[in-house]
Amino acid sequence: MERLDERKTKIQEILGKSDCLYDLAAVEQAIDRMAGEITQQLQDTGPLILCVMIGGLVPMGRLLTRLHFPLEVDYIHVTRYQSTTRGGDLHWLVSPRQSLKNRTILVFDDVMDGGLTLGAIVDYCKQAGAKKVYTAVLVSKDRPREANVHFEPDFIGLKTADRYIFGFGLDYHEYLRNAPGIYAIAKEHES
Repeated sequence: MERLDERKTKIQEILGKSDCLYDLAAVEQAIDRMAGEITQQLQDTGPLILCVMIGGLVPMGRLLTRLHFPLEVDYIHVTRYQSTTRGGDLHWLVSPRQSLKNRTILVFDDVMDGGLTLGAIVDYCKQAGAKKVYTAVLVSKDRPREANVHFEPDFIGLKTADRYIFGFGLDYHEYLRNAPGIYAIAKEHES
């Protein structure tokens, strides 16, 4: 097992070699724009906003303070990564506490890669009786979606190339979620 000081050194090396794709100011501008778009679309619906944990925590927290209309918040925890950089099978860890029946739902996630996780959550919401389901992501990657994913998020903050990214809630092996922007790791660290 890797010792803590070795892990800290490796994480610092990864951060040092990474490319800053969007700095904090650019991320905040994107969240401002998303808040305006979401307000325009959902302000009269009394939506339930579902945060997809853990990656959605930071950006959704920043978004919520910009939404000045009645809403409720809950969370869902579904993952494909489990501390790795490659997606695997879906693991459902926590379901929402609130009823979704006859509700307008906004599912907020950190990133849309191939779309399997977000697609599965949308299906879950519909099966639970949601009246309407919207999706929002901080980052949408420019990459092909999985074969059974036939949608793009309704609200997108930023777009990136298909690289492994971290920061502002997105992680690298559960670290670097607190990086103040969106960063892409160097190719040598993508495993």
